[in-house]
Amino acid sequence: MVRLDVFGMYAKVPMAPFIYSPTTPQGGSIACALLSRIDIHQAPRFSQALEQPMLCHPGRNNIVRKMPVNHKEWVATPDATYFHGLVGASNAMQMLFHDTARLAKSDAPVLILGESGTGKELLARAIHAESLRHNRDFIAVNCASIPAELMESEFFGHLKGAFTGAHVTRKGLFQMAQGGSLFLDEIGEMPSNLQAKLLRALQEKTIRPVGSEREEPVDVRIIAATHRDLEKEILENNFRSDLFYRLETFSLRIPPLRERANDIEHLLFALIDKHTELQDKTLAQVEPEALNALLDYSYPGNVRELENAIMRAITLSEDGILRHRHLPERLRTHSVNISPGLDPVDGNVLPDTQPSSPYAGWPSLQEIEKRYIYKVLEATGGNKRRTAEMLGIARRTLYRRLEED
Repeated sequence: MVRLDVFGMYAKVPMAPFIYSPTTPQGGSIACALLSRIDIHQAPRFSQALEQPMLCHPGRNNIVRKMPVNHKEWVATPDATYFHGLVGASNAMQMLFHDTARLAKSDAPVLILGESGTGKELLARAIHAESLRHNRDFIAVNCASIPAELMESEFFGHLKGAFTGAHVTRKGLFQMAQGGSLFLDEIGEMPSNLQAKLLRALQEKTIRPVGSEREEPVDVRIIAATHRDLEKEILENNFRSDLFYRLETFSLRIPPLRERANDIEHLLFALIDKHTELQDKTLAQVEPEALNALLDYSYPGNVRELENAIMRAITLSEDGILRHRHLPERLRTHSVNISPGLDPVDGNVLPDTQPSSPYAGWPSLQEIEKRYIYKVLEATGGNKRRTAEMLGIARRTLYRRLEED
């Protein structure tokens, strides 16, 4: 067994599948790696030393990566790319992991903000796993899935005979999560009357089951999440401001995938490993055309959409090869619609009028560079691979430039 770095991911694979070639211009070796046995639990490491474009061995579709000649041994080192099921090497995700680990030690409520499919429940589970309550229960509920008339009973429990159909005394979610964490997903869907009772439970740390005259003490950490703009919901009288400020003691925002495109390749290999194992399949190759389509798509459905695309492709794959035709139509169409011949890019990135002062009003070199990158990105229809080629930089470098403020 040997290890090599595949797109910045340490893979543990048998020696037989490797094909080495000494014919690269830099004199380095090119290794074609089987992806079927990538071990994401070996702490994959993004290597700054391997800032080189992705290559393919001549005449083969295998995914390959250039390796320095003088790199004698590949050793997996501790890495923060993986955090309790979340994957991210981008600056935004690294900061999110850092903040999560720190605030998890507190018992204060946490509000997680993010678009649908970004992984809000995974982050909530990460908070619980990092907290002092990690050995107690984590209870998750989607507020949008509970009928409004049953919500109070679901949250606080009820006594036998409290209402028609209450044949037995039943614990609510707060009692079930006693000593642990209660995750309230899509809290923006909670009706206003229950919002008031949730606020009281947070402030007083007591609840009153339906039909009871006594209040019960509870020790539960609340983690809430929503894709809605709660401040806008407050202005429209759909959400209580006092509950919002109580929940927002700590707030975390998960960036959408389009804001951290550099993470797509890390997610891609982690999801390939996950779904080949779940489906008990072996994946030996990914067509370059399929890989480019996966890396260039904007994913409005975020990580969930990427995972669904990978799951579908692996299900349809044959002979251990993930092909372009196995991808969902929207990903295939997105890549096909990019015109092979592009009009020249308008390179004018300076102000329309010259600044009056010779020392003020001029854009910085960084601003000019970013304006030009966006012009080329617009000209390619958002195709980051083609944009990187036109700019003469590696795609990973392009992702970093787009992430910079």
